[in-house]
Amino acid sequence: MSLKVAQRGKVDPFIVMDVLRAANARAQEGGDVLHLEVGQPGHGTPQAAREAAKQAIEQEQLGYTDALGLPALRQRIAASYKTLHGVDLDPERVMITSGSSAGFVIAFLTAFDPGDRVALAAPGYPAYRNILTALGLETVWLQTDMASRFQPTPELLDQVDGPLDGLILASPSNPAGTMVDEPGMRALVEACHARGIRLISDEIYHRIEFQGRGVSALELTDDAIVVNSFSKYYAMTGWRVGWLVLPPDMVRTAECLGQNLFISASAPSQYAALGALDAGDELETVVQSYRRNRDVLLSELPKAGIERFAPADGAFYIYADVGHLTEDSQAFCKRMLHETGVAATPGVDFDPFRGQRFVRFSFAGREDEVAEAAQRLRRWLAA
Repeated sequence: MSLKVAQRGKVDPFIVMDVLRAANARAQEGGDVLHLEVGQPGHGTPQAAREAAKQAIEQEQLGYTDALGLPALRQRIAASYKTLHGVDLDPERVMITSGSSAGFVIAFLTAFDPGDRVALAAPGYPAYRNILTALGLETVWLQTDMASRFQPTPELLDQVDGPLDGLILASPSNPAGTMVDEPGMRALVEACHARGIRLISDEIYHRIEFQGRGVSALELTDDAIVVNSFSKYYAMTGWRVGWLVLPPDMVRTAECLGQNLFISASAPSQYAALGALDAGDELETVVQSYRRNRDVLLSELPKAGIERFAPADGAFYIYADVGHLTEDSQAFCKRMLHETGVAATPGVDFDPFRGQRFVRFSFAGREDEVAEAAQRLRRWLAA
């Protein structure tokens, strides 16, 4: 007799990781690879974070922390909302998590019950829908487009059949890089309030901004759950440390979930994160390198015949329409890697409906690599 295998664990693959594996295999065989597939800063951990981690390893016990995280780190994060967004935030509402990934699990478990319906934009970060599926929640797709800047709108919420329990908003977004301005955020907050929808605001790309500023949902409501991370702006992907800002009545529930699921986030990572909060000058220099990479791709992609893409307001992605070149973005990206060494992510990772005609290019890497990738794409598509 065969034993049962849970159906809820059968989620779609995270295709960008498959692309990364193929790129690494090419490199191991001696081929060169230019990584425009993963959203991983090429800069590396800031010096202040490394020094803080080193000091903690030498001087601290480094056992479990409180499930909600180091009090000093929670206080510093809360204070940053006053500086960046004009919000007086109680540190008791901040929870340190093992990256934003653990944050999403805790947020979804805190906010929703099995069978609840949660809306998100197509295209959108694939882990949203896969975590929702694993937790027994229903994904409701909002079919965004260039006209809506690939972002949810109250009008799209009105088109949904049946009730909604949640909405996931990402600004700046992955994969599109578009941002929701203050009027747009206000409209969504009011729409969610009127419909009884819990807003989950993914703000992990805040401070990587090129057009306008990142508006936090906390500027307009205390009812939203905000997810953020040290992975992107702070260039600490491998440290796996992020945070949640929770409505006051959800803190204890989230704390109990954290105690049981994760005990606490890594202590060395939390101390490193404390150091990273003092690395502002270094990190702003990195953001300027992203801006230069962005400008290179925005200039060179049209010369390669790729002319339609989402406004790259923030984050470090360009989401490009390649429908005039292919109707199979996975095969297109596989051939691109094989023939040019440029790794990019097929749009089907982000949009199961129209992603076959889109490709996401990440410009988080080194400037020389992004520039070389742009030239290879021009030559390849010209040929």
